[in-house]
Amino acid sequence: MYDVYKIRQLFPMLNSNKTMQGKPLVFLDNASTSFKPYCVIDAINSYYKDMTSNSHRGDYDLCYNMDVEVEKSRQAVAKFINGETNECIFTSGTSMSINLIAYGYGLKFLTKDDEVLISEAEHASNVLPWFRISELTGCKINYIPLTKEGKITPENLKKVISKKTKVVSVAHIGNVLGYITPVKELAKIAHDHGAVIAVDGAQSVPHIPTDVKELGIDFLSFSGHKLCGPTGIGVLWGRYDLLSKMDPFLTGGGMNSKFDMCGNVKYLNPPSKFEAGTIHLAGIIGLRAAIEFLNDIGMENIFKHEEMLRDYFIEKTKNLDNLIIYNKYASTGIFTFNVKGVFAQDEATYLNSKGIAVRSGQHCAKILIDFLGEVATVRMSTYLYTTKEDIDALVDALKDGGDILDAYFG
Repeated sequence: MYDVYKIRQLFPMLNSNKTMQGKPLVFLDNASTSFKPYCVIDAINSYYKDMTSNSHRGDYDLCYNMDVEVEKSRQAVAKFINGETNECIFTSGTSMSINLIAYGYGLKFLTKDDEVLISEAEHASNVLPWFRISELTGCKINYIPLTKEGKITPENLKKVISKKTKVVSVAHIGNVLGYITPVKELAKIAHDHGAVIAVDGAQSVPHIPTDVKELGIDFLSFSGHKLCGPTGIGVLWGRYDLLSKMDPFLTGGGMNSKFDMCGNVKYLNPPSKFEAGTIHLAGIIGLRAAIEFLNDIGMENIFKHEEMLRDYFIEKTKNLDNLIIYNKYASTGIFTFNVKGVFAQDEATYLNSKGIAVRSGQHCAKILIDFLGEVATVRMSTYLYTTKEDIDALVDALKDGGDILDAYFG
């Protein structure tokens, strides 16, 4: 049985003494980052206390043991998403992973006659790298139309994909509207047209079961800090045949087998080919602890818990006439809204005065504002430790106020 209150006891940030603005902390910005359980913090500390050394750079026990720990972590990542170990590359996070795809694959293989398809709902991490590749190669950036609700559908991909399309790059779960994109169906369409599909899993991998083989995708990027792991660590998974063809994004120590004065260089095979320099070893250890933690709870259980919270939020807010929810039918725990007559940042400031942490603004999805017809919105997002009481606190605050003056004089 899922016991959210027992789970909360495993997080130091959720201890009873934690406050914000003198109020008990209600954290509803989990799409931005997540809290870390004790086991992850302990794992990170264990690297610095008990096993500090480099990896693949020494013929002594400490270094060998670190090599083993890194590969154990890589195996844990591969199993978590049902990929192969040699297909999992450690990066600094989703942004770096997508940049690696863009520069390692896009810059090498795209031309002025080619096209990349994204959507208006994408995070900057899945827009700006492709914009840059367009500048460098001349390839075109086009958009999969969104439905009136803001969803990406196979039908709309079929309307725009063509023989010029070489890359389709979309989020599995949008960070603003929270819809689950049917990437398995999109992957088939992309492959039928000779294109590869890259998936931004920043918001999906921490929340729903992910199986790259079942989805039939070509690339998957995600970050550790959104799944109870450390900041500064992430993963790029890619099909090995594609990784083998790609150029490295970064070059330096640890990713080559030899080079000489004439400029002849031989790179190692993936994944080492893409891991130049000293990688974030403490982060890798912490990431494995986070994955083991999520596995113990069960990804299906986490998803069901967030579904329950989603339904509870919709029920609690159904009679709030002052609330505009832009994604009422989302399948996840991300809700984007505005209070009528109140600017989004003012609303977030007011909620902060009540001890409630939410995100306001454009959420790094600056193209989407044209679709929504709003300059800024408020976003609340749940996770495995969110309770009904957290939702109650938010709803009660939305009933009682919203103007920035209420935060200081209410």
